Amino acid sequence: MTINWIDVAQQLQTISQAGLTYCKNEYDLERYKELKEIVKNIISNYAKKDFNTIVTFIDNEKGYLTPKVDIRAVVFENHKILMVQEKIDQKWSLPGGWADVGHSPFQNAAKEVYEEAGINVKPVKLFAVYDKNMHNHPRDYHHVYKLFILCSYLSGDNRPGLETIDVKYFGKDELPDLSLQRNTREQILKMFEFKDNPEKEAECD
Repeated sequence: MTINWIDVAQQLQTISQAGLTYCKNEYDLERYKELKEIVKNIISNYAKKDFNTIVTFIDNEKGYLTPKVDIRAVVFENHKILMVQEKIDQKWSLPGGWADVGHSPFQNAAKEVYEEAGINVKPVKLFAVYDKNMHNHPRDYHHVYKLFILCSYLSGDNRPGLETIDVKYFGKDELPDLSLQRNTREQILKMFEFKDNPEKEAECD
């Protein structure tokens, strides 16, 4: 049987952080700290990241470990979908990013579109909630829930932001080179399916 060490590390980190958060016994706390060090070494070996990077993002996680939330805004113009070209990899994605504390999912969606594409939108409907691990994304250490939210255009001209270098609309038969950490071809096509079927119920893994 092949062991997925990234999954093992995620489970061990969950146990470690829960123990460090709730345990009061000083001897058990030391064991949970040791377990966290084991997690760092596993991830450093199997996630293709250097040890210092691993230490930083594992040490920055505090409290009970929960999935991170990624918001993706879905904006259509006629029969084309809004996409932004990411600076980080020069590939294309739906506007979005990590959900910010203090904002609702809809507020986050509108904020991301304005920051990355320069337009004001009104979020109107949740299309889907996907577990990133259950879709064809490159493997990521974080456990991520992805929310896809339909938004309607209000105002503004397309312009890139600090994290993007271009903004365009694409038809489903002309999709660009996608940033697969952020969205897959199957997910983009699913958004067109939602658009073409307004009564379709939201999906959730």
